[in-house]
Amino acid sequence: MKWDAWGDPALAKELSADIKGLLAAALGVTGDAAPGPAADEVVLRPSRLSPEDLDALADAVGAAHVSAADADRLPRAGGKSTPDLLRRRSREPQDAPDAVVLPGSEQDIAAVLAVCAERRIAVVPFGGGTSVVGGLDPDRGGLDAVVSLDLRRLDGLLDLDETSGEAVLGAGLTGPAAESLLAERGWELGHYPQSFRYATIGGFAATRSSGQDSAGYGRFDDMVRGLRVVTPAGVLDLGRAPASAAGPDLRQLFLGSEGTLGVITAVRLRVHPLPAAKAYEAWSFPDFATGTAALRAVEQRGTGPTVIRLSDEAETMVNLAMTEQIGGTPTVSGCLAVTVFEGDARQVADRHRATREVLLAAGATSLGEAPARAWEHGRFNAPYLRDSLLSAGALCETLETAASWKRLPALRTAVTEALTAALPGALVLCHISHVYPTGASLYFTVVAALGEDPLTRWGAAKHAAGEAIVGAGGTITHHHAVGADHRPWMTDEVGDLGVRILRAVKAELDPAGILNPGKLIP
Repeated sequence: MKWDAWGDPALAKELSADIKGLLAAALGVTGDAAPGPAADEVVLRPSRLSPEDLDALADAVGAAHVSAADADRLPRAGGKSTPDLLRRRSREPQDAPDAVVLPGSEQDIAAVLAVCAERRIAVVPFGGGTSVVGGLDPDRGGLDAVVSLDLRRLDGLLDLDETSGEAVLGAGLTGPAAESLLAERGWELGHYPQSFRYATIGGFAATRSSGQDSAGYGRFDDMVRGLRVVTPAGVLDLGRAPASAAGPDLRQLFLGSEGTLGVITAVRLRVHPLPAAKAYEAWSFPDFATGTAALRAVEQRGTGPTVIRLSDEAETMVNLAMTEQIGGTPTVSGCLAVTVFEGDARQVADRHRATREVLLAAGATSLGEAPARAWEHGRFNAPYLRDSLLSAGALCETLETAASWKRLPALRTAVTEALTAALPGALVLCHISHVYPTGASLYFTVVAALGEDPLTRWGAAKHAAGEAIVGAGGTITHHHAVGADHRPWMTDEVGDLGVRILRAVKAELDPAGILNPGKLIP
């Protein structure tokens, strides 16, 4: 990815006249932000690694797979949140890992961890670099230095059990690479988060990722049947059977562990044959409450869409103005919902029919398939629009949560009010992105004028939103993970005793405290 923006520079787009008009009318944003430095103009703080440290790392993985060059350190200096990108645009000296290490095997990783424990070097596991919660911050945690452990060389389809429908994938495989390798054999994982094009199998597991097809295939952690993890204390190979009563499920320690307890090297996953048929239908609801009740009815009756999501009135309106940017839709009033169905032809027809019956009875108006197809066509492109907004002088950031259906309306109101109070005049958009029988997630997009000191302003808004989420009974994160940004609320999430349990596990697996300091565990 581009070092100071999202994704492939060739896919970036200029803002359309409609978007520029909307920014001017709604936010008073009419100019361009000051350009940031070119990559070769960025000033990184010097590496703290000694020549002896670098030699020891080279002994572990080979000299060709260790670099302290600024050109390699800069792309791994953080993730892709708006604060990350704002920091990249600074002309002040910036933090970055002191070196980049690319292991090619579990033995390499174990050797690197041993070197780092001995030499007081922190280790930040790195996959696709897509974190939006500070999960890749080069935090030394009081140690002498920090390295980025880039897992891209662990990129194979290690096994495919077509009888059981399980595949073992290397942690460094990106989403597209994994799906391509499986498709060659007629199979699919079906995990499509917005970060799909760049995020990795190991990252999906380490953050409890949730893809846009979760209504049909589940979250990533639902797909996991086993995983291998290298820790400073040894190697774990977890998951012997589809289900077990052999004590607590230790896989759950590492699903969502964000590189703080060990380095995930391979994941065994449930896969399914490539779908033979697909169907699409979009819907309009008069208001968000009606649409929410309809989605709840669909999920609780189990009619089986692969994708079902609902935008509120504000997001529906803005999406209409973004026709050139992310695919767009025909004219829609109220709230837009999208449904997609996959499987064999009979399954698709039956599920589509059953879902239609529920939605029509709940007050939906069919818009046909075109808006749903347009959504699918542009579903990975929204982050490019954020980059364009930032260049035009508008701050654009996202946050997400989840709660029970009963609590969802109050949670949405609380978060919206907190954000608009912290950022007067901001546009706050919301959609339901993932549904469960007992609740759903809410995904918020905030657009405001960049203004003076945007990092401080967004920090205050994020804090206000976090307090609102906790106060309204939501989870501090549904799928973005904890990282550094949500860490202040982990005690609210799991309680004092829960935090002590996490600390005890870390002390056992990582006694030197080298793994991803400053993330997840308070």
